[in-house]
Amino acid sequence: MSAKGKAAGLQELTDSLDSAEGGAGAQRQRAWRRFRRHKLAVVSAVLMILLILMAFPLAPVVAPIHPHRIEIREIGLAPGEEGHLLGTDLTGRDIWSRVVYGGRVSMSVGIVAVALFVTIGTILGSVAGYYGSRVDALIMRITDTFMAFPTLIILITIVSFIGPGIFNSMLAIGLIGWTGVARLVRSLILSIRETDYVMAAQAVGVEERWIIVRHILPNVVAPITVAASFGIAGAILTEAGLSFLGLGVQVPTPSWGNMLNEAQNIQIIENMPWFWVPPGLMITVCVLAINFIGDGLRDALDPRMSLD
Repeated sequence: MSAKGKAAGLQELTDSLDSAEGGAGAQRQRAWRRFRRHKLAVVSAVLMILLILMAFPLAPVVAPIHPHRIEIREIGLAPGEEGHLLGTDLTGRDIWSRVVYGGRVSMSVGIVAVALFVTIGTILGSVAGYYGSRVDALIMRITDTFMAFPTLIILITIVSFIGPGIFNSMLAIGLIGWTGVARLVRSLILSIRETDYVMAAQAVGVEERWIIVRHILPNVVAPITVAASFGIAGAILTEAGLSFLGLGVQVPTPSWGNMLNEAQNIQIIENMPWFWVPPGLMITVCVLAINFIGDGLRDALDPRMSLD
């Protein structure tokens, strides 16, 4: 390409980037207005902020009784007895404290696992979508192979090798949850790589890794954000399922899942509902709230929405 053509391409790229930067502020304001119109999403966001504050910085304040403390004389107390808001379990541990601290564990597993599989999925999807050809075919066949097996079976297999625990649960969920993100990012990049500003960047000789990082990935942040929000809800449910089976977070560390594990006895289910209702309710509320937030983000960040 001649020097004149390169200069024209560089000018076109610069104009495109300036236009994108100038409209970024307006796009953020428009997205915020759209999100605020989604009442359930706003209420859910406030609720999640309260849950996060309660589970992390305010946990010692709202739940002063240590979740590991065992009181033999207070086994199986009903809610309200002896100062226990939600009663005690079969070892005399305060259920309210375990629900609060269990939220810290369950939400941490969800957030860290999603951060891991979003990173893996974004990298693989970017490489597959941008380079195409054999690289794309190889990555997509690996993705299809992972998706061909039931998720729970793969999780159980991974945990059986690396052992149960908080960090192992994060790792296991993170290693199998990337397939959906990879396919999403790949499909988006396949269309974005044909746009004028990407072609202009290629024409003036910008390195491929910088084209991906600086010019393509910023345009897929919104869909990835929505996918991550839904992924957190799914990861919390997955952790709860693993812990319920005894393969996730191990006692005495509380999580909402392993608290449900203690309520497998029919006598407990019928006569001591305070064992399983609080953690089950917290899982339901948290997952619903995150899903509503995801709906709000999807509506707010979708450029095809006609709302101002």
